[in-house]
Amino acid sequence: MTTHSTEPVRVYARLDSPLSRWLWLVKWLLALPHYLILALLWITFVVLTVVAFVAILVTGRYPRVLFDFNVGVLRWAWRVHYYTYAALGTDRYPPFTLADVPDYPARLDIDYPERLSRGLVLVKWLLAIPHYLVVGLFVGGGLWYLWDGPDDRGWAAGGLVGLLVFIAAVVLLFTGNYPKPIFDFVLGMDRWVVRVGAYVGLMTDRYPPFRLDLGGEEPGMGAPDSPTAPPSDTGGARGWTTGRVVSVVVGALVAFAAVALLVGGAVALWADRNERDADGYLTTSATLATDTYALRTEPMRFPGGVADRVGDGLGDVRVSVTPVEPDRSVFLGIASARDAARYLAGTEHAVVRDVTGDRVRTELVDDGGRPAPPESVDIWVDRASGSGTQTIHTTVSTGDWVLVVVDQDQVPGVSVRADVGATVPALPWVATTALVSGAVLLALAALPIGIAARRASRGGPWEMAESDLSDVRAGDEDVTCSVLPE
Repeated sequence: MTTHSTEPVRVYARLDSPLSRWLWLVKWLLALPHYLILALLWITFVVLTVVAFVAILVTGRYPRVLFDFNVGVLRWAWRVHYYTYAALGTDRYPPFTLADVPDYPARLDIDYPERLSRGLVLVKWLLAIPHYLVVGLFVGGGLWYLWDGPDDRGWAAGGLVGLLVFIAAVVLLFTGNYPKPIFDFVLGMDRWVVRVGAYVGLMTDRYPPFRLDLGGEEPGMGAPDSPTAPPSDTGGARGWTTGRVVSVVVGALVAFAAVALLVGGAVALWADRNERDADGYLTTSATLATDTYALRTEPMRFPGGVADRVGDGLGDVRVSVTPVEPDRSVFLGIASARDAARYLAGTEHAVVRDVTGDRVRTELVDDGGRPAPPESVDIWVDRASGSGTQTIHTTVSTGDWVLVVVDQDQVPGVSVRADVGATVPALPWVATTALVSGAVLLALAALPIGIAARRASRGGPWEMAESDLSDVRAGDEDVTCSVLPE
């Protein structure tokens, strides 16, 4: 009598023995072809999951042909991860296929759900938040704060699976044996991760259990190669030939690009309609601070042809600085990079190297004395000085340009709130072009996906669907049709 697991998502693994002592050192290199293919397959997985989301919301069903494809992606990924650094449980190279391979040491099965909750599909990502915390601990999805300096901060990521597999690899290197307790614990964590992935991927309504099922066997079932294990479900991917898989991947990549264009176009349109100030400028802000006498930006280089195109797109550019301390006076000017370098030579000043949101990274360039009064040199294309907000206007033109901020009181320490804005007259045209192009690409992406899915749903390459047989018309003579099995 066959025993069945109560879990719709089942992960099996068999620890091979003996294992090579050293092969794990180069598996990352050997698996590169799989990593490249899986990068494309995961993009396709995401696109098809979005399609399935809409289908479930409307019909309550996950289209079977898309389900089979996504299960195949999970199988492929599980075999590769088991071969590499999610387990290192086998030295047998993973096959390049979406189908189940019954004799491979790592297998994965997911029961096809005949019906799925239409409401639950909207909140599964939210309901799985407690599992995200556990999965982050297992596979390193979390970031750990390590250090913070005046200019840099550091983060690192790590997971329990990677740590234990590394320990097992070191033991294997010196003893030739993979510690079985570590294997059982690692497989329990891998199984947990796969169950959560299937749930968030809308492939089941069964909430993943908060339970660590250790070892390569599913609870209540035998090992993958034992008599109590379920028969191989090779039919799930039988219609997904190499050509059809490639067709879907190409369609998914086009759809991914189309969605990026649509999102970008929508954001551009929203910014054009809602983010302009009263003068029609789109503005970004940051606080610039240094303990030196002056502050400048890195050179902004615009070759002739580029300057014309960028200038037409950006339109009028406005730069404003406001001292953080209201009683301070500042000078703001724009000059060529060569003139600015001559002016600041021998002056203690800083250069703005990077601006990320409100975080600004500056670098001390010269440890010198006070600069000459900026009004005393005739190098500025435009300038403004005094207390309160100082503003200059310019347009993009050919050359290398820098912005310079100098404390007019000739004391070290420049701290200002900087605002840079542009009218960007090309933004409405960019938004419209992106939206139209995205819509066209999305329609084009549906063709290869739809054709491949329709053919795959009919089965193997030699099968003929009943609907095809109805198209056969015989005249006065009998026509015999043979349906060849795959």
